Amino acid sequence: MPTLRSARETDRAALLSICLETGDSGQDATALYRDPLILGQVYAAPYLTFAPDFAFVLEDAHGVGGYVLGTPDTAAFEATLERAWWPPLRRQYPDPQAVPAADRTPDERIAHLIHHPRRTPPDLLAAYPAHLHIDLLPRVQGGGRGRALMDTLLGALREAGAVGVHLGVGARNVNAQGFYRHLGFTELGRTPGAVTFGLRLN
Repeated sequence: MPTLRSARETDRAALLSICLETGDSGQDATALYRDPLILGQVYAAPYLTFAPDFAFVLEDAHGVGGYVLGTPDTAAFEATLERAWWPPLRRQYPDPQAVPAADRTPDERIAHLIHHPRRTPPDLLAAYPAHLHIDLLPRVQGGGRGRALMDTLLGALREAGAVGVHLGVGARNVNAQGFYRHLGFTELGRTPGAVTFGLRLN
C-alpha cells in the first residue's frame, strides 16, 4: 500500500520523471520530448523549491509514484518564478520565438513557455487564488489514492487561507475531468486543448 507523505528534496528526480511519464494528457510523453527534464522544470520542480509545504507524494516499494503540488497564492508564486526560477532556465533553453508556433517541437513549445510564461487572469484569481497539479503513475492509481492526495492538499490550502483553487487539464484527458467533477470541481472555461476547473474552499 503506498504511503502518502510530504515531498522532500530527495524526491525531485522522481517528480520530474512522473511529470514526463504523465505529460501527454495523462499518458507517457517520454517519446515526445528530446529533453526528459524540460516538462518537469515547468510543471513540477518549482513547487518543490518554492512551495514545499504544499507538495505531497505517494510512495510504494518501487519509489515515488504520484504527487500533488500546489500553492495558495498563484499571483505571488508566478512573481517568484519570474524573479528566481525562469532566468537560469532561459539561459539553458533558447527562446524559439523565431520558429512559427505551428512548427515548434514539443521541447520548443515548453521553451517558449519558459521565456513567455502564462499569467493567470486576475478575474480567475479573485475567486480561485490557489492552483495545483496532480499526476499519478498507473501503478498507484485507483483505490482512492488520487482523492487522498487531493484531500491532503486541499486541506493544506484551506489552512493557508485560500478561498478557492483552480487547475488546468488537457481537453483529451476525459478521465481526469471526470475525477475533478467527482471531487466537486466545476468547469470554468476552455481554451484550445485545455479545460480549467475550480473549487471553492470556504
